[in-house]
Amino acid sequence: MATTREQRQIVETSTQARQGEPGPSVAALLTVSTGLAILILGVIWFVFFKT
Repeated sequence: MATTREQRQIVETSTQARQGEPGPSVAALLTVSTGLAILILGVIWFVFFKT
């Protein structure tokens, strides 16, 4: 899977171009969204089923 150069431009296939690694921002987004979902579901459970 070597990239080639044509006239000073790197040419990759679409599969090669999509092979980026998810960085720490993706992990932070997943963590925050999961935490918020748990918090919201906990509040809904407390309001409707604990009273």
